[in-house]
Amino acid sequence: MNDPRQAPWDGLIVGVSLATLDGHGGYGEIGDAALGWRDGTIVHAGPRSALPADPNALSGAVVDAGGGWITPGLVDCHTHLVFAGDRAAEFEQRLQGADYEEIARNGGGILSSVRAVREADEEALLAQSLPRARALVADGVTTLEIKSGYGLDFDGERKMLRVARRIGDELGIGVFTTYLAAHALPPEYAGRADAYIDAVIEWLPRLHAEGLVDAVDAFAERIGFDIAQTRRVFEAARTLGLPVKLHADQLSDGAGAALVAEFGGLSADHVEYTSDAGVRAMAEAGTVAVLLPGAFHVLRETRLPPLDAFRAHRVPMAVATDCNPGTSPLLSLRQAMQLACTHFRLTPEEALRGTTVNAARALGRDDRGVLRPGTRADFVHWAIARPAELCYWLGGRLASAVYAGGNRVA
Repeated sequence: MNDPRQAPWDGLIVGVSLATLDGHGGYGEIGDAALGWRDGTIVHAGPRSALPADPNALSGAVVDAGGGWITPGLVDCHTHLVFAGDRAAEFEQRLQGADYEEIARNGGGILSSVRAVREADEEALLAQSLPRARALVADGVTTLEIKSGYGLDFDGERKMLRVARRIGDELGIGVFTTYLAAHALPPEYAGRADAYIDAVIEWLPRLHAEGLVDAVDAFAERIGFDIAQTRRVFEAARTLGLPVKLHADQLSDGAGAALVAEFGGLSADHVEYTSDAGVRAMAEAGTVAVLLPGAFHVLRETRLPPLDAFRAHRVPMAVATDCNPGTSPLLSLRQAMQLACTHFRLTPEEALRGTTVNAARALGRDDRGVLRPGTRADFVHWAIARPAELCYWLGGRLASAVYAGGNRVA
């Protein structure tokens, strides 16, 4: 029952403009609008004139926002948010000339985070990770993807995934977990990458049986795993009916985007070196290109993703923080939007779509990312005069209120 004149309300906001992102172009702007929800679901997202003459006659809370804009809640579709410690020393090393691969080969990089995660118990890991999640929520995020990949053994991967689930429960937001044990080769498997992939595949059904895995990822790169090893992980995921995504073509064109597209994958992420053939494969499969401008910025990369090809082939582009301790210590998805506009020349509309409807698609979700009756009541009220300000301002607090499932979370 979606008729606002008849439905009871849990909440109704009037006196705002809406950027619904509903449709294939533009912000989906509605001026002098109203947004109403019931039982965690949007029941009205349209002109205020479509409401009864006296909105206060409706049951439920009514708020006159007095201006500003409401957008869908932001979706951060690629994060490594659960970790222990930091890697600030590597930041200094890079500024002194060391590159990503050199740091990794000298025992830094992912393996330094592995040591820290293995040493932390679950409570300590949760205590360190929650503030990062809260920062993202305060800046408008209502759905988070969180990867494992810093445990690289069964207990460590399980611990990370359990913490990710607990973050969602603690903050009242949507959290989707991704199994990324094929992230790096742990020291105990040095020189035995195929044997480690055997272990990764053996752990997966056990963790899935505990309800800890929503999707499966891998790092297909010359310092990660090759295409044949990645294929084995994806085949194991397919056996369990789990969707896949991939860290693809970040440092070289390893045909990763084409591989994940072959498996009907949700997304290919990074994609700086993806070839035109890879782009075409993604387009045919409906695979989303997830742009990660935070890592591009921190690593001072110069190779741009094939943005014109993505546009030409109508590959949806998402934007995410890639929040991680080494290459993208970024705690604002809105800042990622700004970096995507600055470095990749996305328009503000493309960046906002990239953190709402396209990011939701990168998680395989069609119940969020737009303001439309029947979708989740995940939305943000912003103190702005026009949507482009979300990408214009560098820093600062623009979110006046953040709602997830109809409940205020920030």
